[in-house]
Amino acid sequence: MSLFAVTYRYTPGSEAGRDEHRPRHLAFLQELFDDGRLVVSGPTDATGPEPGALLVVRGESPEDVDATMAADPFAHHGYVERTVRGWDPKFGADRLAAADDDRSTAGGSAR
Repeated sequence: MSLFAVTYRYTPGSEAGRDEHRPRHLAFLQELFDDGRLVVSGPTDATGPEPGALLVVRGESPEDVDATMAADPFAHHGYVERTVRGWDPKFGADRLAAADDDRSTAGGSAR
C-alpha cells in the first residue's frame, strides 16, 4: 500500500456539528488506526483562522483513500473539505516503519 496525505479544512459554521459528532469521528479514526490504514493524524491550526487536520493514510490509490475518508462522520455531515495526495517520504520513512513494528507489537491501539 502507498501513503497519502489527507488534509481536512473545517467548513465555516461547523463547530457545533463537529462537537456533536466528534466521538463517532474519533471512533472511525481509531478503527482505521487499528486496521493499520491510519498512520498518524491530528489537528492543524486548531485556534487559527483555517482550522483543519492532517492525516497520513495507507491505501491502494487516491480514489481508495478518498472513498475510505468519505465514511468519516465529519465528511458525511459536510463538516470538512478534504484533499488526498500521494506522499513519498524521503526523510523519516525508517521511523514510520519502526512505529509500525512498535504498534503491531503493542496490539495496535493508539497511544
